[in-house]
Amino acid sequence: MSGRPSNDVAWLAEVQRPPDRVPDSMPAPMPALQPLLTDGDGNPIDSLPEWQAKRAEIRRWWLDFLSPVSCLPSRVPTLEILGEECLGAITRQRVRYEVEPGSVTEAYLLKPTTPRTTAQDCPSLDSPSLDSLLPGVVVFHSTVDESIDEPSGVVGPSPKNLGWGLAQRGFVALCPRNFLWPNNHRLSPRWQTFKQRCRHPRRKGMAKMLLDAFVAVNILSSLPEVDSDRLGTVGHSLGAKEALYLAALDERIRVAASHEGGVGIRFSNWDAPWYLGRQVRRGTFRREHHELMGLIAPRAFLLLGGDGFDGVQSWPFVEAVLPVYKLYETPARVGLYNHHQGHKFTTEAEQRIYEWFEAYG
Repeated sequence: MSGRPSNDVAWLAEVQRPPDRVPDSMPAPMPALQPLLTDGDGNPIDSLPEWQAKRAEIRRWWLDFLSPVSCLPSRVPTLEILGEECLGAITRQRVRYEVEPGSVTEAYLLKPTTPRTTAQDCPSLDSPSLDSLLPGVVVFHSTVDESIDEPSGVVGPSPKNLGWGLAQRGFVALCPRNFLWPNNHRLSPRWQTFKQRCRHPRRKGMAKMLLDAFVAVNILSSLPEVDSDRLGTVGHSLGAKEALYLAALDERIRVAASHEGGVGIRFSNWDAPWYLGRQVRRGTFRREHHELMGLIAPRAFLLLGGDGFDGVQSWPFVEAVLPVYKLYETPARVGLYNHHQGHKFTTEAEQRIYEWFEAYG
């Protein structure tokens, strides 16, 4: 893989075409999105400097909305290695680290070994013998009891073993545990959210997820085998929400994919206390996530769905951000892939994600 994308995926034009038809019944109402390329007085924005000024305002608004404290931690925690396996061409470590004072989590770290390395002399991730730097990716798990065991390939095989699959394709993958899981095999959203609110009363649950995600990126970018200019993120469902926010608000992310998170605020349970809270259901709340997608431009972002939480109803979000992408002197690497098979994570979606990351990672 080269340092910069040279070839687009063969199906880029396909994911930038409007749907052929809109079903009679929709999972959620089609949103009416405010144009991104207008200023505060309603005048059109037609230059990149003008958009960059508005972009800074949008970014600041979302960070302030999520949390009254900084959402940009710079710390790189020390990794405690709890276990290591050499699995042919992949080395997989289970690690523990502190995301913020008093808050500890676990993750799986997967790294491709060199072709000349055998299972008998599996190298430590702390002493890589790689010939060149590798791209890195933060892989978020979905709402499953197994949490990090699924994306890392500990359980499976499954199309959702995305960390394992990307490691096989030359990426260093970090699969961190979401804070809603007090351990790797138990989900406790209300209790974990309550504990966070006691520590930080005004912090949204999504802000905690974003803080943890920033730390995951810090870890990846600090690894000696990782090219810190070639970072990505991906997730399904819950993990898709995290991938959207991380890609939008951390400019170190170069490529991202979000599958069935429900990009529209009314498409899924964004009003849950562990995400954005009930405020987003009020009639006075007029922001939408096409603003986050606009923040991602001109970096590569693929939205995927099956007409579960994302799909036909998500097309206006891509349509809204295409003009923003076209302000940049690069191809518009954004689109919507719809497999029409509901919320399930399909092998077709898995393959599209791998092709997206291999093209732009």
